[in-house]
Amino acid sequence: MQASKEWQWQLCSQRNRLLVDLGEDLSLCTPFRQRQLTQDITYSPNFSLNEAGYYQNVFAYLCKFAVWSEAQCCQIALNATAAKFYLLPVQAKSWFFQTYVGGEPCTEAIISLHSKNQVGEFFIVEYCAESSLCINLTDSFKLDDHLTLEQFQAIKVLNDRIHPLVIADKIIKSA
Repeated sequence: MQASKEWQWQLCSQRNRLLVDLGEDLSLCTPFRQRQLTQDITYSPNFSLNEAGYYQNVFAYLCKFAVWSEAQCCQIALNATAAKFYLLPVQAKSWFFQTYVGGEPCTEAIISLHSKNQVGEFFIVEYCAESSLCINLTDSFKLDDHLTLEQFQAIKVLNDRIHPLVIADKIIKSA
């Protein structure tokens, strides 16, 4: 789905969430609560050129894997765009995840993180020298016995926790 100048960010007080109005009575509800967002969202509700460019790059990147439907790629890309441009800065919460000790470098933005309870797929929204902001692609990811990340919720982790994800295995499993 191509980004449109008609797309708008909306704060929904009923759901306490950030929405993306895609026009034609279609909207996407992000997992981001109002208290997690910068004030910029109230000043610029229209999809900016930077946001549209980032969205298009992520959408095209995800589509090349042929693992997710076009609608799923759109949903992931919109949530990643919201996280990149409007989430307040967060501290890394790496203690939930196992350190990566393998020798294979991570060269993709689709990665896996390993908690003590499960392995999940994540998308790197923003990569920095020490840590990365990621969104959860797994339906529900158990951080520990008491905390769970909803799909598309964001978490920042130290880069030594990032495990490469072998996409070839996922394609075979999905077929």
